[in-house]
Amino acid sequence: MCFSPEASFAGGIIISTIGIATVNKIQKPSQLVFASIPLFFGIQQIAEGFLWLTLPFPEYIGIQKICTYIFLVMAQVLWPAIIPISVILMEENNRKKKTLKILLTLGILLSLYYAFCLLSFNVNPQIMDYHIHYNIDFPKSLRMLAFTTYLIVTIAPLFVSTVKKTHLLGVLMFLSCVVTAIFFRQYLTSVWCFFAALISGVIYWILKDTKRDFIKKYVQTNHLINEEDENLL
Repeated sequence: MCFSPEASFAGGIIISTIGIATVNKIQKPSQLVFASIPLFFGIQQIAEGFLWLTLPFPEYIGIQKICTYIFLVMAQVLWPAIIPISVILMEENNRKKKTLKILLTLGILLSLYYAFCLLSFNVNPQIMDYHIHYNIDFPKSLRMLAFTTYLIVTIAPLFVSTVKKTHLLGVLMFLSCVVTAIFFRQYLTSVWCFFAALISGVIYWILKDTKRDFIKKYVQTNHLINEEDENLL
């Protein structure tokens, strides 16, 4: 994260714990990817925690590279695809699914672009003013287009979805991006990922409500069936 190794490790452990609890709330296999998002964020924050610890020591360059690429692969390659995929799997409205598939296609293309950049250009993380700054030598002419596309594919699916309260998650993600862009622009990758990790705890609440609605619907359905059986008798 952007403040200290302790914050990264604490955030990673807390979010991972929430992730485990969230996975236990799923009612259908289609919810598994969405429920696993806090776990992914937890791993990402723990990786950055180790990066914090090793950056001051050049002899740990191997660990630094591993942690750097774990963090950036998750931030730039996985998230543009995972967010739309997780929402598509849960979506039951066919019209909404068509829109989500367009966003997923954009997300996959962006993931491929970032994967190409990570393989082709230098990445140099540095500790600056109590933050980790990732010096990424990506093509400057495409940075704004790539970032705009990133915002669209990671936030828009949450507004397109008909699943209860995903809109709230989308609003929080967008606001956290705005705050990060205004106050921590130079450290956007690190800081926004930390905020997003904390916000991903909302997924637990979303799936908890979904589980409650599922149980309620199940009880009501069984009650109606029992009434029909009694009427037949």
